[in-house]
Amino acid sequence: MEKQEDYPFQHRDINWLSFNDRVLQEAADKSNPLFERLKFIAIFSSNLDEYFRVRVSQLRQLKRVDKSIRKKLALKPSKFVKQLLIKVSSQQEELGDIFFDQIIPELKKNNIELLNDQCIRDCFRNAAQEYYQKNLKEFIKVNIVQASKSSEIFLENQHLYYLVTFEDEKQYGIVNIPSDRHDRFIELKKDQDTFYIAFVDDLVKLNLAELFPNKKVKDSYSIKLSRDAELYLDQEIDGTLADLIYESLSQRDAGQITRLLYDKKMPKEVRKNLRKSLGLGKIDMVAGGTYHNFDDFFGFPDITNNSRLHADTLEPIKHKKLEEASSYFELIAIKDQLVHFPFMSFDYVQNFIDQASQDELVEEIKISLYRVAEESALTDALLTALKNGKKVTVFVEAKARFDEENNIKWGRIFEKHGARVIYSYPRIKVHSKVLLIIRREKGKKRRYAYIGTGNFNAKTSKIYCDHGLFTAHKKITKDLLRTFKVLQGELIIPRASHLLISPFTTRSTIENLIRKEINLAKSGKESSITAKMNQLEDSGIIKLLYQASQAGVKIRMIVRGFSCLIPQLKGISENIEMTSIVDRFLEHGRIYKFNNDGDPIMFTGSADWMSRNLDRRIEVLTPIYDPDIFEELDTILNIQLKDNVKARRHTPEENNPMVKRFKNEVSIRSQKEIYNYLTAKNR
Repeated sequence: MEKQEDYPFQHRDINWLSFNDRVLQEAADKSNPLFERLKFIAIFSSNLDEYFRVRVSQLRQLKRVDKSIRKKLALKPSKFVKQLLIKVSSQQEELGDIFFDQIIPELKKNNIELLNDQCIRDCFRNAAQEYYQKNLKEFIKVNIVQASKSSEIFLENQHLYYLVTFEDEKQYGIVNIPSDRHDRFIELKKDQDTFYIAFVDDLVKLNLAELFPNKKVKDSYSIKLSRDAELYLDQEIDGTLADLIYESLSQRDAGQITRLLYDKKMPKEVRKNLRKSLGLGKIDMVAGGTYHNFDDFFGFPDITNNSRLHADTLEPIKHKKLEEASSYFELIAIKDQLVHFPFMSFDYVQNFIDQASQDELVEEIKISLYRVAEESALTDALLTALKNGKKVTVFVEAKARFDEENNIKWGRIFEKHGARVIYSYPRIKVHSKVLLIIRREKGKKRRYAYIGTGNFNAKTSKIYCDHGLFTAHKKITKDLLRTFKVLQGELIIPRASHLLISPFTTRSTIENLIRKEINLAKSGKESSITAKMNQLEDSGIIKLLYQASQAGVKIRMIVRGFSCLIPQLKGISENIEMTSIVDRFLEHGRIYKFNNDGDPIMFTGSADWMSRNLDRRIEVLTPIYDPDIFEELDTILNIQLKDNVKARRHTPEENNPMVKRFKNEVSIRSQKEIYNYLTAKNR
């Protein structure tokens, strides 16, 4: 725990591990269907991989910073990473217990046997050998390395390998596990109603003796190496940032090692030799289980077709107005419309662009793309618009981590078809999810907008909970036009008076609204702040929230991920209650509501209360002016505040207790209740 100006702040990287604990709790929750539990195991693993590749990597970079500067940061990187690794090790142990003691027996109860290597040797050797020879052998690569000496062996980022020990301890072998070239899970046999599934790892393990015919194989241990995910670019180099990023992507797979995950059964001497061979420090070595890359369970085969093992299918809710509208423009011109994902189909957004691409009155389309789908109706509609002679401006964020290549690819496709494509700036990301359509009606230009909390991506819209506003409000769309002019380099400051636009007006407006609530509380008036976001990190905002709590402002927050604010501290944050909802869909929407002396103000959009979202990214939050939409978002927010099934409390102890459900209290699982609410509203 840090103290900034006498206020307590939890370090984000410690609290993030508490968030991943909540994911692990869902994997352990026996009330979840079996394949949902497997999904949460995959999410936990994927999250942890990214944590090491991004966050732990950045901490390691601090070791290179001058000692005098590190002292000012009051952070000893190596000591801090060791603290994190203790927590990670505990989580890995828990993951292993959940997987081996709960998941595997539960699979077996449902006629799916996930075999271990001994069972394969004893009962399925012939089937395994036949499969290996036909389907895997061609992908296997073998290397012999001198033990305890620095070698030229290169382990690819996130790939799986076996380290093989021999009776001759001066050498060891490295064998790839080809899960990058083949499915991780293999159906070896079906016997009556039982399906027998093997890890591809174990089919490789079965053949290690054959792979080293001149050696006496002693044992084998799975290993996986993670590398730094950052792209270190010299901002002074000539050339467009997109080109530099594209050319640098290959460096990511050869970047600095941030973790070597190894089977905890590996003997100490072998670990020592491996560490020396790869030039690693002890802090880089992380003990794991027999199998790594549990994110592969996203693709675990559904071979029984047993619906009980899956979450219920949710039929997309048909938006009452948009579904019936022959022209979205005519509908939105009269009244704002709101959509909610994944409860409604992303088709409504794609349809809007598709109508614009073919509407003779539409002259211009402007859109910001943060994570572009590989192929979608939305990208097709933009290409159709270009074909039909519309002026299309696409802002592509070239620095969207892990999506850089696909984003740049699509930027070049749009350029080829005549769009004006603008790539991101070196020191600032564009994270806003905005669309502006300009239409000539009766000789005058009229603007139509879509402002969302989630990406323009049909795939992620099925798993992320987000909100999207369609509006033709003259002042909101005027501010949005100014935002695009900033992106196009035509304005330096957008001078917006309605939209909150980072890095220009979001921070100052949010801070002023918090201060207003403080003043109202001090004068004895009712005051409150209700806020839902993904992460809470900005020290300036947190300090004001502490002051608001001390002044008596009632603060209710939903923070899905990490929070540097510590709620429920006596004398500091007693009036701040904070929960996190981890359920079937990832909570991604942002909603901010201020009492404002009895005249509530509400915003929704792309910005969390993090320094990067307030000061270093182009973000857009829109006010909600339509009273019906205000009520709809407010109802959704209140349902989530009452969740007593999937909500956990943020606490000073960071132990993620479930929200208590009192005797005879109605169970409220907010995602289910929101679906029911929207279904009834759109009948």
